[in-house]
Amino acid sequence: MVTVSLISLGCAKNLVDSEIMIGHLHQAGMRVIPEAEKADVVIVNTCSFIDSSKEESIGHILEVHQNRGLRKRHRGQKVIVAGCMAQRFSQDLSSSLHDEVDAFIGLDQVTTVAPIIEKLLGQVRAKEAAPVSFIEGRSTYIPDYDTPRFRLTPKHFAYIKIAEGCNHPCTFCIIPQIRGRHRSRTIASVVAEARQLVKEGVKELNLISQDTTFFGMDTWDERPNPRTPVDSSRGSALTTLLRELNALEGDFWIRLLYTHPAHWSDELIRTIAECPKVARYIDIPLQHISDHMLGRMQRETSGAYIRDLIRRIRAGIPGIAIRTTFIVGFPGETEADVDELCAFIHETKFERLGVFRYSQEEGTRGAKMDHQLAPKVKAARWHRLMALQKEIAAKVSASQVHQTLRVLVEEPGVARGEADAPDIDGRVYVPRELPVGEFSRVKITGYHDYDLLALPTGQKPATWKIAKQAQ
Repeated sequence: MVTVSLISLGCAKNLVDSEIMIGHLHQAGMRVIPEAEKADVVIVNTCSFIDSSKEESIGHILEVHQNRGLRKRHRGQKVIVAGCMAQRFSQDLSSSLHDEVDAFIGLDQVTTVAPIIEKLLGQVRAKEAAPVSFIEGRSTYIPDYDTPRFRLTPKHFAYIKIAEGCNHPCTFCIIPQIRGRHRSRTIASVVAEARQLVKEGVKELNLISQDTTFFGMDTWDERPNPRTPVDSSRGSALTTLLRELNALEGDFWIRLLYTHPAHWSDELIRTIAECPKVARYIDIPLQHISDHMLGRMQRETSGAYIRDLIRRIRAGIPGIAIRTTFIVGFPGETEADVDELCAFIHETKFERLGVFRYSQEEGTRGAKMDHQLAPKVKAARWHRLMALQKEIAAKVSASQVHQTLRVLVEEPGVARGEADAPDIDGRVYVPRELPVGEFSRVKITGYHDYDLLALPTGQKPATWKIAKQAQ
């Protein structure tokens, strides 16, 4: 039996691709094992969003090759590079990773990985031969409900990729060139997948894509201008999808991730407010607030639009927790731009916030712009924003003390609230005896920076230990 080990890097969208590949490997009768050193084939599913992601991916490839060379038994081991870095750089990497890699597969080969492996194992590669590339042009694939898939997340939560690709012209981003134009799944397909996941015991459905709020808009007869915010009163496929998911039987959360601000509408705000299973949490990367920077980034929104949108969201969805991300150090950013951004963060007090230092990515328009900023300038601005947010986060956490929250227990002693997405947000430390993978109601007793401390309702503080103390 052929054994395969898969190393999955990058975002949740890439993780879904890995899950689909593993599903097809199982269907083909191959065995997937965690130990790369024991496998006949190693697949490295790579990320290439920023330079550090590319460096991490190459580091894993070199490590696999080094270990392969040390083992006489597995000198014939095949190494396949998949994912965004392969899709973007396979031609360049073919020479620089000539000895380390046997084949490159792209985003459209996730469902044909098994026959590709059989082909590689059935042939002997000449020493001078270049790695085989199975990539054919820009990606057009989109996963559907009936594709085999083996989930790599804990049994109580799952990611559902509702669309693939992106139509936005952001000057800092390479993703549209890698993953192609936006392509939505059908509502029926997403609902069928969600229904099956809930039957399997999933308690949290995380809806993901490059731009979740553009879901279904690519199928409109009259497609919206991608550079113009949508009619705020118009319904969308996303609102229909959320209502159908909310109507499914079962006790679970629906979490909306990766929403672009240009495509929010009043109808979407109403839908979230009226659907109790949709988590009171949204992820809405704003990237900046200065009109000067939003224009250079080609974000299709203005500072006034963003401020009004945040106001409407908070007014329309009581108790909403808003997560956003910003980029500092983009070419041409001035101290005045950063001052405006800091004032906006201080005024808005986002419940969750992340900051990225601009990365000059090859192939983007931003990389060619004048007035690139020095790394030390980017670092100073990053530290300034993070220090500000840490103060805000402490106040947000303090406001939770004495409140009762519903949490989903992730592992012994650790849970997440409705305002915390997997892997990226804070934790709620709870008694270790609470059942993993189940909802519990707890009372917040304290906090530490971004994390909360809690007890089951009715339990006294002297009778429990948080996970940190028990380790």
